Amino acid sequence: MLIPFLIAKIHEARITGANPNYMGSIGIDADLMREAGLREFQKVEVYNITNGKRFSTYTIAAESGSRDIVLNGAAAQLVAVGDKIIIAAYALLDERELNSLSATILLLDETNGVKKVLSGKL
Repeated sequence: MLIPFLIAKIHEARITGANPNYMGSIGIDADLMREAGLREFQKVEVYNITNGKRFSTYTIAAESGSRDIVLNGAAAQLVAVGDKIIIAAYALLDERELNSLSATILLLDETNGVKKVLSGKL
């Protein structure tokens, strides 16, 4: 049986831009994506801490070092610049995979810099 488990999370990211006229996605600083273990075009869940809205989208890499977190397309209507969000990625795992994987959680500061990295064994 496959069970969904958290594998990557970016906690308290601040929205730096919203572009409803773009095709879709969430642009995330490529450095943050790499550190969290996220891949481009990976499905993620987004939880808006500021307004309580939740939605799914996919990742694209924003410029390395930019600290940008930009929502595009229809999801841009669900955020405002400055909102705090959580970005979470899940994987469907079986019992054999659980022992070899861990979740990576990035805790961000108010400028989208990494203030702490947590890692938890599944």
